[in-house]
Amino acid sequence: MVEKAPELGSVSPDILDVLTDSSYQSVLETIEKKYLYWDKAKYYVPKGLDSKIFWSAVRFQRLSRSKFLKFGAYNLSFYETSHIQQLLHEFDMNFGGTLISSNLLSEKNRRQYLLSSIMEEAIASSQMEGASTTRKVAKEMLKKQLRPKDTSQQMILNNYNTIRFLSEHREEKLTPELILEIHRQITEKTLENSDDEGRFRLDDSICVMNGITGEVAYEPPSHTKISGMIKSICKFANDDENYIHPIVKAVIIHFMISFLHPFVDGNGRTARSLFYWFMLKKGYWLTEFLSISRIIYRSKAQYEKAFLYTESDGNDLGYFIQYNLEVLKKSYGELQKYLERKSSEQNALLEFKEIPGLNERQAKIVKTYAEKPNSIFVSKDFETTFNVSVKTIRSDLEGLVKMGILETVPMNRRLVGYARSKDFEFILMENRGN
Repeated sequence: MVEKAPELGSVSPDILDVLTDSSYQSVLETIEKKYLYWDKAKYYVPKGLDSKIFWSAVRFQRLSRSKFLKFGAYNLSFYETSHIQQLLHEFDMNFGGTLISSNLLSEKNRRQYLLSSIMEEAIASSQMEGASTTRKVAKEMLKKQLRPKDTSQQMILNNYNTIRFLSEHREEKLTPELILEIHRQITEKTLENSDDEGRFRLDDSICVMNGITGEVAYEPPSHTKISGMIKSICKFANDDENYIHPIVKAVIIHFMISFLHPFVDGNGRTARSLFYWFMLKKGYWLTEFLSISRIIYRSKAQYEKAFLYTESDGNDLGYFIQYNLEVLKKSYGELQKYLERKSSEQNALLEFKEIPGLNERQAKIVKTYAEKPNSIFVSKDFETTFNVSVKTIRSDLEGLVKMGILETVPMNRRLVGYARSKDFEFILMENRGN
Protein backbone atom coordinates (compact mmCIF):
# COMPACT_ATOMS: atom_id res chain seq x y z
CA MET A 1 0.00 0.00 0.00
CA VAL A 2 1.07 3.61 -0.49
CA GLU A 3 0.71 6.51 1.88
CA LYS A 4 -2.57 8.35 1.49
CA ALA A 5 -2.18 11.89 0.18
CA PRO A 6 -3.89 14.87 1.81
CA GLU A 7 -7.47 15.47 0.68
CA LEU A 8 -7.57 18.01 -2.12
CA GLY A 9 -9.16 21.30 -1.27
CA SER A 10 -11.09 23.58 -3.59
CA VAL A 11 -9.15 26.07 -5.68
CA SER A 12 -8.37 28.94 -3.34
CA PRO A 13 -6.27 32.12 -3.47
CA ASP A 14 -3.62 30.31 -1.38
CA ILE A 15 -3.23 27.61 -4.06
CA LEU A 16 -3.00 30.21 -6.83
CA ASP A 17 -0.39 32.09 -4.78
CA VAL A 18 1.79 28.94 -4.67
CA LEU A 19 1.52 28.46 -8.42
CA THR A 20 2.38 32.08 -9.22
CA ASP A 21 5.08 32.68 -6.60
CA SER A 22 8.48 32.55 -8.37
CA SER A 23 10.19 31.29 -5.21
CA TYR A 24 8.25 28.02 -5.50
CA GLN A 25 8.81 27.40 -9.22
CA SER A 26 12.03 25.43 -8.85
CA VAL A 27 10.55 22.90 -6.45
CA LEU A 28 7.35 22.61 -8.53
CA GLU A 29 9.44 21.92 -11.64
CA THR A 30 11.39 19.20 -9.82
CA ILE A 31 8.17 17.48 -8.73
CA GLU A 32 6.77 17.81 -12.26
CA LYS A 33 9.87 16.38 -13.94
CA LYS A 34 9.99 13.36 -11.64
CA TYR A 35 6.18 13.10 -11.49
CA LEU A 36 6.34 12.53 -7.76
CA TYR A 37 3.50 11.18 -5.66
CA TRP A 38 2.77 12.56 -2.21
CA ASP A 39 5.00 10.07 -0.33
CA LYS A 40 8.04 11.70 -1.96
CA ALA A 41 6.69 15.14 -2.86
CA LYS A 42 6.05 15.88 0.84
CA TYR A 43 9.81 16.21 1.38
CA TYR A 44 9.85 19.13 -1.07
CA VAL A 45 7.18 21.18 0.73
CA PRO A 46 8.77 24.62 1.33
CA LYS A 47 9.33 25.50 4.96
CA GLY A 48 6.41 27.36 6.49
CA LEU A 49 3.96 26.34 3.76
CA ASP A 50 0.92 24.21 4.60
CA SER A 51 1.47 20.76 3.07
CA LYS A 52 -2.19 20.37 2.07
CA ILE A 53 -2.13 23.66 0.17
CA PHE A 54 1.15 22.75 -1.50
CA TRP A 55 -0.08 19.30 -2.61
CA SER A 56 -3.35 20.79 -3.82
CA ALA A 57 -1.31 23.23 -5.92
CA VAL A 58 0.67 20.35 -7.44
CA ARG A 59 -2.49 18.41 -8.26
CA PHE A 60 -4.34 21.46 -9.59
CA GLN A 61 -1.42 22.23 -11.91
CA ARG A 62 -1.43 18.67 -13.26
CA LEU A 63 -5.18 18.47 -13.72
CA SER A 64 -5.37 21.85 -15.44
CA ARG A 65 -2.97 20.55 -18.11
CA SER A 66 -4.28 16.99 -18.38
CA LYS A 67 -6.13 15.07 -21.06
CA PHE A 68 -9.05 12.96 -19.89
CA LEU A 69 -10.11 9.45 -20.90
CA LYS A 70 -13.07 7.24 -20.09
CA PHE A 71 -13.18 3.43 -20.07
CA GLY A 72 -16.59 2.19 -19.05
CA ALA A 73 -17.43 3.82 -15.73
CA TYR A 74 -13.81 4.80 -15.05
CA ASN A 75 -12.39 8.27 -15.65
CA LEU A 76 -8.63 8.63 -16.09
CA SER A 77 -6.30 11.50 -16.88
CA PHE A 78 -2.71 12.06 -17.91
CA TYR A 79 -0.46 15.08 -18.17
CA GLU A 80 2.43 15.10 -20.64
CA THR A 81 5.05 17.06 -18.73
CA SER A 82 7.92 18.71 -20.61
CA HIS A 83 10.15 15.82 -19.47
CA ILE A 84 7.73 13.24 -20.86
CA GLN A 85 7.54 15.18 -24.14
CA GLN A 86 11.33 15.27 -24.31
CA LEU A 87 11.57 11.49 -23.82
CA LEU A 88 8.91 10.90 -26.48
CA HIS A 89 10.82 13.09 -28.91
CA GLU A 90 14.04 11.14 -28.26
CA PHE A 91 12.26 7.85 -28.88
CA ASP A 92 10.66 9.17 -32.08
CA MET A 93 14.10 10.20 -33.31
CA ASN A 94 15.84 6.94 -32.43
CA PHE A 95 13.37 4.07 -32.39
CA GLY A 96 13.25 4.08 -36.16
CA GLY A 97 16.47 2.13 -35.97
CA THR A 98 19.12 4.37 -37.55
CA LEU A 99 21.62 3.26 -34.92
CA ILE A 100 21.02 -0.43 -35.25
CA SER A 101 20.82 -0.35 -39.05
CA SER A 102 24.33 1.06 -39.28
CA ASN A 103 27.41 -1.01 -40.04
CA LEU A 104 27.88 -1.74 -36.35
CA LEU A 105 25.75 -4.85 -36.77
CA SER A 106 25.96 -7.20 -39.71
CA GLU A 107 22.78 -8.96 -40.81
CA LYS A 108 23.99 -12.07 -38.99
CA ASN A 109 24.64 -10.13 -35.80
CA ARG A 110 21.27 -8.42 -36.10
CA ARG A 111 19.54 -11.81 -36.20
CA GLN A 112 21.60 -13.10 -33.28
CA TYR A 113 20.94 -10.03 -31.15
CA LEU A 114 17.23 -10.05 -32.02
CA LEU A 115 16.98 -13.69 -30.99
CA SER A 116 18.83 -12.95 -27.75
CA SER A 117 16.57 -9.96 -27.01
CA ILE A 118 13.41 -12.02 -27.53
CA MET A 119 14.80 -14.66 -25.18
CA GLU A 120 15.70 -12.08 -22.53
CA GLU A 121 12.24 -10.51 -22.80
CA ALA A 122 10.53 -13.89 -22.47
CA ILE A 123 12.64 -14.92 -19.48
CA ALA A 124 12.34 -11.63 -17.56
CA SER A 125 8.59 -11.31 -18.14
CA SER A 126 8.12 -14.87 -16.83
CA GLN A 127 10.43 -14.33 -13.84
CA MET A 128 8.28 -11.37 -12.81
CA GLU A 129 5.35 -13.76 -12.50
CA GLY A 130 7.25 -16.35 -10.45
CA ALA A 131 9.19 -18.45 -12.98
CA SER A 132 12.26 -19.73 -11.11
CA THR A 133 14.44 -21.13 -13.89
CA THR A 134 17.83 -19.44 -14.33
CA ARG A 135 18.56 -17.43 -17.47
CA LYS A 136 21.29 -19.88 -18.48
CA VAL A 137 19.02 -22.93 -18.27
CA ALA A 138 16.15 -21.07 -19.95
CA LYS A 139 18.31 -19.91 -22.86
CA GLU A 140 19.68 -23.41 -23.32
CA MET A 141 16.11 -24.75 -23.52
CA LEU A 142 15.09 -22.13 -26.10
CA LYS A 143 18.22 -22.41 -28.23
CA LYS A 144 18.10 -26.20 -28.41
CA GLN A 145 14.29 -26.29 -28.61
CA LEU A 146 14.11 -28.66 -25.64
CA ARG A 147 10.83 -29.74 -24.07
CA PRO A 148 10.02 -27.69 -20.91
CA LYS A 149 10.75 -29.64 -17.73
CA ASP A 150 8.40 -27.71 -15.44
CA THR A 151 5.84 -24.92 -15.29
CA SER A 152 8.53 -22.21 -15.05
CA GLN A 153 10.15 -23.35 -18.27
CA GLN A 154 6.73 -23.68 -19.92
CA MET A 155 5.96 -20.06 -18.99
CA ILE A 156 9.19 -18.91 -20.62
CA LEU A 157 8.58 -20.95 -23.77
CA ASN A 158 5.05 -19.56 -23.96
CA ASN A 159 6.32 -15.99 -23.66
CA TYR A 160 8.96 -16.65 -26.31
CA ASN A 161 6.42 -18.06 -28.76
CA THR A 162 3.96 -15.26 -28.00
CA ILE A 163 6.51 -12.55 -28.75
CA ARG A 164 7.15 -14.09 -32.15
CA PHE A 165 3.36 -14.30 -32.69
CA LEU A 166 3.00 -10.59 -31.84
CA SER A 167 5.61 -9.64 -34.41
CA GLU A 168 3.83 -11.64 -37.09
CA HIS A 169 0.44 -10.04 -36.26
CA ARG A 170 1.55 -6.44 -35.84
CA GLU A 171 -0.63 -5.22 -38.71
CA GLU A 172 -3.91 -6.41 -37.19
CA LYS A 173 -6.42 -4.29 -35.31
CA LEU A 174 -6.88 -4.98 -31.62
CA THR A 175 -9.91 -7.16 -30.99
CA PRO A 176 -11.18 -9.17 -28.02
CA GLU A 177 -10.35 -12.29 -30.03
CA LEU A 178 -6.72 -11.22 -30.48
CA ILE A 179 -6.41 -10.46 -26.75
CA LEU A 180 -7.81 -13.89 -25.92
CA GLU A 181 -5.43 -15.60 -28.35
CA ILE A 182 -2.45 -13.79 -26.84
CA HIS A 183 -3.55 -14.90 -23.37
CA ARG A 184 -4.09 -18.48 -24.57
CA GLN A 185 -0.56 -18.65 -25.94
CA ILE A 186 0.95 -17.07 -22.83
CA THR A 187 -0.79 -19.41 -20.37
CA GLU A 188 -0.79 -22.68 -22.32
CA LYS A 189 -0.20 -25.66 -19.98
CA THR A 190 0.47 -23.41 -16.96
CA LEU A 191 -2.95 -22.87 -15.35
CA GLU A 192 -4.68 -25.10 -12.82
CA ASN A 193 -7.74 -25.20 -15.06
CA SER A 194 -6.83 -25.40 -18.74
CA ASP A 195 -10.29 -24.03 -19.61
CA ASP A 196 -9.08 -20.63 -18.32
CA GLU A 197 -6.50 -20.42 -21.13
CA GLY A 198 -7.75 -17.73 -23.50
CA ARG A 199 -10.90 -17.08 -21.47
CA PHE A 200 -11.99 -14.04 -19.48
CA ARG A 201 -12.57 -14.72 -15.78
CA LEU A 202 -16.07 -15.73 -14.75
CA ASP A 203 -16.15 -14.41 -11.17
CA ASP A 204 -14.64 -11.85 -8.78
CA SER A 205 -12.49 -14.17 -6.68
CA ILE A 206 -9.29 -12.59 -8.01
CA CYS A 207 -7.40 -9.83 -6.19
CA VAL A 208 -3.87 -8.42 -6.19
CA MET A 209 -1.92 -9.17 -3.02
CA ASN A 210 1.08 -7.42 -1.52
CA GLY A 211 3.83 -10.04 -1.84
CA ILE A 212 5.46 -8.99 1.44
CA THR A 213 2.58 -8.17 3.80
CA GLY A 214 -0.10 -10.37 2.25
CA GLU A 215 -2.51 -7.42 2.26
CA VAL A 216 -4.99 -6.94 -0.56
CA ALA A 217 -3.39 -4.18 -2.60
CA TYR A 218 -6.04 -3.93 -5.28
CA GLU A 219 -9.42 -5.37 -6.20
CA PRO A 220 -10.11 -5.19 -9.95
CA PRO A 221 -13.48 -4.33 -11.52
CA SER A 222 -16.26 -6.90 -11.49
CA HIS A 223 -16.12 -9.64 -14.10
CA THR A 224 -19.47 -8.32 -15.38
CA LYS A 225 -17.65 -5.22 -16.67
CA ILE A 226 -14.90 -7.08 -18.55
CA SER A 227 -16.64 -7.45 -21.91
CA GLY A 228 -17.60 -3.79 -22.15
CA MET A 229 -14.23 -2.50 -20.99
CA ILE A 230 -12.31 -4.80 -23.33
CA LYS A 231 -14.33 -3.35 -26.21
CA SER A 232 -13.48 0.17 -24.96
CA ILE A 233 -9.77 -0.71 -24.82
CA CYS A 234 -9.90 -2.10 -28.37
CA LYS A 235 -11.72 1.01 -29.62
CA PHE A 236 -9.10 3.19 -27.92
CA ALA A 237 -6.25 1.22 -29.51
CA ASN A 238 -7.77 1.35 -33.00
CA ASP A 239 -8.82 5.02 -32.88
CA ASP A 240 -6.53 7.14 -35.05
CA GLU A 241 -8.72 10.25 -35.13
CA ASN A 242 -8.28 11.47 -31.54
CA TYR A 243 -4.51 11.69 -31.47
CA ILE A 244 -2.55 10.48 -28.48
CA HIS A 245 1.16 9.83 -28.89
CA PRO A 246 1.52 6.12 -29.87
CA ILE A 247 3.99 5.32 -27.09
CA VAL A 248 1.73 6.94 -24.49
CA LYS A 249 -1.19 4.99 -25.96
CA ALA A 250 0.81 1.73 -25.69
CA VAL A 251 1.48 2.48 -22.01
CA ILE A 252 -2.21 3.21 -21.37
CA ILE A 253 -3.23 -0.10 -22.99
CA HIS A 254 -0.69 -1.84 -20.75
CA PHE A 255 -2.17 -0.14 -17.70
CA MET A 256 -5.80 -0.79 -18.60
CA ILE A 257 -5.34 -4.54 -19.07
CA SER A 258 -3.54 -4.72 -15.72
CA PHE A 259 -6.20 -2.50 -14.10
CA LEU A 260 -9.04 -4.64 -15.45
CA HIS A 261 -7.33 -7.96 -14.64
CA PRO A 262 -9.63 -9.79 -17.07
CA PHE A 263 -8.04 -13.23 -16.56
CA VAL A 264 -7.59 -15.57 -13.61
CA ASP A 265 -3.82 -15.44 -14.22
CA GLY A 266 -1.36 -14.09 -16.79
CA ASN A 267 -2.68 -10.52 -16.68
CA GLY A 268 0.73 -8.88 -16.33
CA ARG A 269 2.26 -10.91 -19.16
CA THR A 270 -0.70 -10.19 -21.41
CA ALA A 271 -0.55 -6.46 -20.61
CA ARG A 272 3.19 -6.24 -21.36
CA SER A 273 2.69 -8.27 -24.55
CA LEU A 274 0.07 -5.80 -25.77
CA PHE A 275 2.43 -2.91 -25.07
CA TYR A 276 5.08 -4.67 -27.14
CA TRP A 277 2.57 -5.45 -29.91
CA PHE A 278 1.26 -1.87 -30.13
CA MET A 279 4.77 -0.43 -30.30
CA LEU A 280 5.57 -2.70 -33.25
CA LYS A 281 2.21 -1.91 -34.85
CA LYS A 282 3.01 1.81 -34.78
CA GLY A 283 6.38 1.39 -36.46
CA TYR A 284 8.71 1.37 -33.45
CA TRP A 285 10.41 -1.79 -34.68
CA LEU A 286 13.48 -1.14 -32.54
CA THR A 287 11.27 -2.42 -29.70
CA GLU A 288 12.12 -5.95 -30.87
CA PHE A 289 15.74 -5.30 -29.89
CA LEU A 290 14.88 -3.98 -26.41
CA SER A 291 14.54 -6.20 -23.36
CA ILE A 292 11.94 -4.06 -21.62
CA SER A 293 10.78 -6.62 -19.07
CA ARG A 294 14.36 -7.14 -17.90
CA ILE A 295 14.47 -3.49 -16.78
CA ILE A 296 11.01 -3.78 -15.18
CA TYR A 297 12.09 -6.96 -13.39
CA ARG A 298 15.04 -5.13 -11.83
CA SER A 299 12.73 -2.38 -10.57
CA LYS A 300 9.64 -4.46 -9.82
CA ALA A 301 8.83 -2.50 -6.65
CA GLN A 302 8.76 0.76 -8.65
CA TYR A 303 6.63 -0.93 -11.32
CA GLU A 304 4.06 -1.95 -8.73
CA LYS A 305 4.14 1.49 -7.09
CA ALA A 306 3.48 3.15 -10.45
CA PHE A 307 0.19 1.23 -10.56
CA LEU A 308 -0.67 2.08 -6.95
CA TYR A 309 0.18 5.78 -7.37
CA THR A 310 -2.13 5.99 -10.37
CA GLU A 311 -4.99 4.25 -8.59
CA SER A 312 -4.46 6.20 -5.33
CA ASP A 313 -4.35 9.60 -7.02
CA GLY A 314 -7.61 9.79 -8.92
CA ASN A 315 -6.50 7.46 -11.75
CA ASP A 316 -3.73 9.84 -12.81
CA LEU A 317 -1.86 7.85 -15.47
CA GLY A 318 1.10 10.21 -15.37
CA TYR A 319 2.87 8.07 -12.77
CA PHE A 320 2.63 4.94 -14.90
CA ILE A 321 3.55 6.77 -18.12
CA GLN A 322 6.59 8.36 -16.49
CA TYR A 323 7.82 5.03 -15.12
CA ASN A 324 7.44 3.18 -18.42
CA LEU A 325 9.20 5.89 -20.42
CA GLU A 326 12.12 5.73 -18.01
CA VAL A 327 12.17 1.95 -18.55
CA LEU A 328 12.32 2.47 -22.32
CA LYS A 329 15.15 4.95 -21.88
CA LYS A 330 17.20 2.51 -19.78
CA SER A 331 16.52 -0.36 -22.17
CA TYR A 332 17.58 1.76 -25.13
CA GLY A 333 20.70 2.79 -23.20
CA GLU A 334 21.62 -0.88 -22.75
CA LEU A 335 21.24 -1.41 -26.50
CA GLN A 336 23.53 1.55 -27.19
CA LYS A 337 26.17 0.15 -24.82
CA TYR A 338 25.94 -3.21 -26.58
CA LEU A 339 26.46 -1.57 -29.97
CA GLU A 340 29.45 0.41 -28.68
CA ARG A 341 30.95 -2.76 -27.21
CA LYS A 342 30.26 -4.63 -30.44
CA SER A 343 31.92 -1.89 -32.46
CA SER A 344 34.98 -1.99 -30.19
CA GLU A 345 35.15 -5.78 -30.47
CA GLN A 346 34.88 -5.64 -34.24
CA ASN A 347 37.67 -3.04 -34.46
CA ALA A 348 39.87 -5.16 -32.18
CA LEU A 349 39.08 -8.20 -34.30
CA LEU A 350 40.15 -6.62 -37.59
CA GLU A 351 43.86 -7.37 -37.15
CA PHE A 352 43.11 -11.05 -36.56
CA LYS A 353 40.67 -11.26 -39.46
CA GLU A 354 43.47 -10.13 -41.75
CA ILE A 355 45.44 -13.33 -41.09
CA PRO A 356 45.05 -15.34 -44.31
CA GLY A 357 42.86 -18.44 -44.07
CA LEU A 358 40.98 -17.61 -40.84
CA ASN A 359 37.22 -17.68 -40.62
CA GLU A 360 35.43 -15.30 -38.22
CA ARG A 361 35.24 -17.85 -35.38
CA GLN A 362 38.94 -18.62 -35.66
CA ALA A 363 39.75 -14.89 -35.61
CA LYS A 364 37.76 -14.57 -32.38
CA ILE A 365 39.53 -17.59 -30.92
CA VAL A 366 42.92 -16.06 -31.75
CA LYS A 367 41.80 -12.78 -30.16
CA THR A 368 40.83 -14.69 -27.00
CA TYR A 369 44.32 -16.24 -26.78
CA ALA A 370 45.92 -12.83 -27.38
CA GLU A 371 43.98 -11.43 -24.41
CA LYS A 372 44.60 -14.49 -22.20
CA PRO A 373 48.12 -15.62 -23.09
CA ASN A 374 48.51 -18.26 -20.37
CA SER A 375 45.15 -19.93 -20.81
CA ILE A 376 44.44 -23.46 -21.97
CA PHE A 377 41.00 -24.04 -23.44
CA VAL A 378 39.18 -27.20 -24.46
CA SER A 379 36.80 -27.44 -27.40
CA LYS A 380 33.78 -27.41 -25.05
CA ASP A 381 34.65 -23.86 -23.94
CA PHE A 382 34.31 -22.50 -27.46
CA GLU A 383 31.40 -24.76 -28.34
CA THR A 384 29.37 -22.96 -25.67
CA THR A 385 30.65 -19.52 -26.67
CA PHE A 386 29.79 -19.84 -30.36
CA ASN A 387 26.79 -22.15 -29.98
CA VAL A 388 28.02 -24.55 -32.66
CA SER A 389 28.70 -28.28 -32.68
CA VAL A 390 31.82 -29.75 -31.09
CA LYS A 391 32.81 -31.09 -34.52
CA THR A 392 32.82 -27.54 -35.96
CA ILE A 393 34.89 -26.12 -33.10
CA ARG A 394 37.40 -28.97 -33.21
CA SER A 395 37.83 -28.34 -36.93
CA ASP A 396 38.49 -24.63 -36.18
CA LEU A 397 41.01 -25.43 -33.45
CA GLU A 398 42.82 -28.11 -35.46
CA GLY A 399 43.05 -25.63 -38.33
CA LEU A 400 44.78 -23.15 -36.00
CA VAL A 401 47.14 -25.92 -34.86
CA LYS A 402 48.10 -26.70 -38.49
CA MET A 403 48.78 -22.99 -39.06
CA GLY A 404 51.15 -22.99 -36.08
CA ILE A 405 49.10 -20.51 -34.08
CA LEU A 406 47.99 -23.00 -31.41
CA GLU A 407 49.38 -26.25 -30.05
CA THR A 408 47.68 -29.20 -28.37
CA VAL A 409 48.14 -29.94 -24.68
CA PRO A 410 47.12 -33.39 -23.34
CA MET A 411 44.81 -32.92 -20.33
CA ASN A 412 44.18 -36.62 -19.60
CA ARG A 413 43.80 -39.83 -21.59
CA ARG A 414 40.81 -38.53 -23.51
CA LEU A 415 40.74 -34.74 -23.20
CA VAL A 416 42.91 -32.43 -25.29
CA GLY A 417 43.49 -28.77 -24.53
CA TYR A 418 44.71 -25.98 -26.77
CA ALA A 419 47.26 -23.31 -25.88
CA ARG A 420 49.23 -20.64 -27.70
CA SER A 421 52.12 -21.98 -29.69
CA LYS A 422 55.66 -20.66 -29.24
CA ASP A 423 55.26 -18.94 -32.63
CA PHE A 424 51.96 -17.25 -31.72
CA GLU A 425 53.39 -13.73 -31.34
CA PHE A 426 55.68 -14.16 -34.35
CA ILE A 427 52.76 -15.08 -36.63
CA LEU A 428 50.77 -12.08 -35.39
CA MET A 429 53.73 -9.73 -35.85
CA GLU A 430 54.38 -11.13 -39.31
CA ASN A 431 50.76 -10.49 -40.18
CA ARG A 432 50.92 -6.90 -38.89
CA GLY A 433 54.05 -6.36 -40.94
CA ASN A 434 52.17 -7.35 -44.09
